[in-house]
Amino acid sequence: MKSKIHLIIGFALMVSTQSFSQNKNIFSGDDCAIRGYDAVAYFVEDKAIKGSKEFSYKWDEANWLFKSKENLNLFMANPEKYAPQYGGYCAYGVSENHQSPTNPEAFTIVNDKLYLNYNLKVKDMWMKNQQERILKADTLWVGLKN
Repeated sequence: MKSKIHLIIGFALMVSTQSFSQNKNIFSGDDCAIRGYDAVAYFVEDKAIKGSKEFSYKWDEANWLFKSKENLNLFMANPEKYAPQYGGYCAYGVSENHQSPTNPEAFTIVNDKLYLNYNLKVKDMWMKNQQERILKADTLWVGLKN
């Protein structure tokens, strides 16, 4: 009987831990936001560039890495400007009402906002009706992030 209770408690803890981790506001792969890529580099260099632990910053309960002190300072001055939309979860996925991880190489910048996607194939799907999907995702994100 005791082992059955321990099994039930263990299962309940596992499910609640998984549910909690899936509801984080910022997707943190590899223990860093954007899997350790530099959020500012997307804007200033128009490409995905890995950050360095030497230039790290904790914001919105996530660790953010940058390739340089300059990029770190830009982010610290205005994190909302550089942080990806929907907490770095797949923009296409959010428009379909779910949170999915992202590939930092699958990105677009629209109206000075960074959007990430699950992979390059999903990015292509996202691009087909992007404005519609942004409107839908903006609405759905309110419920998904809580």
